[in-house]
Amino acid sequence: MSLSITGDPAADQLLTDDPFALLVGMLLDQQVSMESAFAGPAKIRDRVGTLDPAEIAGQDPESLEAVFRQTPAVHRYPGSMAGRVQALAATVRDEWGGDASAIWTQDSPDGATVLKRLKALPGFGEQKARIFLALLGKQYGYAGDGWREAAGDYGQPGYRSVADITSPESLTKVREFKREQKAAAKAAKAR
Repeated sequence: MSLSITGDPAADQLLTDDPFALLVGMLLDQQVSMESAFAGPAKIRDRVGTLDPAEIAGQDPESLEAVFRQTPAVHRYPGSMAGRVQALAATVRDEWGGDASAIWTQDSPDGATVLKRLKALPGFGEQKARIFLALLGKQYGYAGDGWREAAGDYGQPGYRSVADITSPESLTKVREFKREQKAAAKAAKAR
């Protein structure tokens, strides 16, 4: 298994190797490009020296925010996203023993259980949790019973989200799908 989301081999390798990095990338995936969001964990690790959840959770909040503000910024909203990443790190440290993968491996959970666990994380609402569950199932080796059903439409074949990005071509198809969805929503709202 090797993820191909950011266009940067080193950032993609970190996502492949480090479950917490993948979780942070998903958290950052809002109001920035998918590539930028999922490249964020590599920037954090390179600037802080680690991506260990306990270390990130224990950072001085102002220092961590300064890390997010360095050029190029980790996110377009460095203050709020630094706080969200730190809250996520604290949750992984405190509730999952510092092991992000425990969210989807501890006690061999089914898809519905993993979805519930993801939705309990700071910054993970229903849609983000479903997309991440689909990413785990489609590309990260998670095979819990019912994961496709729990992931909803994101668990189905197609090019709907980051869960479906495996190449530059698939990224283009996901972007086209998102544009079509936005256009349809805008047209429906105009009626």
